[in-house]
Amino acid sequence: MSLRWRILGSNVVVIVLTVLVGVGVVYYGTESRLGVFIDRIGGEEATQLARALSRAYTDAGGWDTVDRALSEAGYSYGETPHEEGSGEGGGESSEVFHRDPVRVVIASVDGRVVKDNMSELTAGTAVPELGGNRETVFDLDTNRPVGHVYVDVNGNFLSTESHGFLSTLLYIIAVGGLLTIGVAILLAVWLSQRITAPVTALTEATQAIAQGDRTQLTVTSADELGQMSAAFNRMSSTLETQRALRRRLINDVSHELNTPLSVIQLEATGLRDGLQTPEGASDHIIQEVERLRGLVTDLNWLAETEHGELQLAFEACSLYDLLAAEVERWQPQAHAQQVGLSLESDADLPEMALDRMRMSQALGNVLNNAIRCTEANGRVVVRAELEGDGAAVLTVIDDGIGIDGEDLPHVFDRFYRTDQSQRHGIGGTGLGLAIARTVVEAHGGTVAVTSDGVGKGAAVTFRLPLDR
Repeated sequence: MSLRWRILGSNVVVIVLTVLVGVGVVYYGTESRLGVFIDRIGGEEATQLARALSRAYTDAGGWDTVDRALSEAGYSYGETPHEEGSGEGGGESSEVFHRDPVRVVIASVDGRVVKDNMSELTAGTAVPELGGNRETVFDLDTNRPVGHVYVDVNGNFLSTESHGFLSTLLYIIAVGGLLTIGVAILLAVWLSQRITAPVTALTEATQAIAQGDRTQLTVTSADELGQMSAAFNRMSSTLETQRALRRRLINDVSHELNTPLSVIQLEATGLRDGLQTPEGASDHIIQEVERLRGLVTDLNWLAETEHGELQLAFEACSLYDLLAAEVERWQPQAHAQQVGLSLESDADLPEMALDRMRMSQALGNVLNNAIRCTEANGRVVVRAELEGDGAAVLTVIDDGIGIDGEDLPHVFDRFYRTDQSQRHGIGGTGLGLAIARTVVEAHGGTVAVTSDGVGKGAAVTFRLPLDR
């Protein structure tokens, strides 16, 4: 069963059960309260009739005028029951409600039947257990009880009115419930379609991406479903970017591998044919092997950082010594490219807990990029200073080819290479800055890259906490 039908079915079941429970609660609650109301009215009727019978008994000196008192109160029925009462005892309620015969039994104080208006009990017989509302009849002259009157013995008081009211109420509730169910089902259909439509579109888009097609979902709302579609679109764009970067990586790696392999092959051939001296050939071969080793190192670092396997071995390290060693290590490359490389720092920089090898790799990646992106007679400066918030700030500044503003948000993306570096024939895999950021963040620091634009140089800043 599809998700849409499961949602629709569950909503319909909940709606129907809710309506049925609501109908039951309203109906039986009303019936209960109506019973209380009828009992209260019946009690008032019994009290009024008892007063009328007390006056009649006192005036007649006995039960001789009981029939007339019942007739005046509306409880004496001939062939056709009275629909309206008259007289003092019946009052307004008798005129309104006495549409059904109501059984009244009058008993003497010694428990003998005086009068049964329905003639079910014979006068003078013992009074059995009776229902209804019981009131005492008094002799008003002596204020002594002379008997009892039982009103609504058979429970027929307001039966037509109550049954009619409950039937009408049930009909109204049933019609309202059906209308509610109909409207709720329509809303459930709309809601299930609204929920499942983006899910269906997401499934189709996912299948399209799996087949290599780029697709985007239409975002029609700002709720969770709209956020899901927007998140998918961002994921799709990121995947497409990663695909493009990986294709570029394959091309770059192929080029990076092909060039040193070609040089090695040419040097070996020249050595074999006697066209190259062993010393000259070995120097070139060693240089190209180092180039291949650097490429393999970058790829190994990529594998480590992608799988969360980057592990650091912290040790107390002099920050100044680390920077001085890195500047010295990269001086030969800077000299070969006629680029000035210098260190601007106080010698009293504090010791820090660092993974020296990893931090050396991060700084080396940045220095390598800076030297390669700086033209002859340019300068690269490594600057270190302390900030008041307890952090060491290391900045590598060059006056090279610079970075376009559109490229700045992507310089830390893996495999990303700027158009400027490609136009200037600067090699690389686009992993240097990504690896550097991973190392610095593993030390609890941050990395930032700034540039004023193409041809205006760039600056890479490491900010490392001192109290790690």
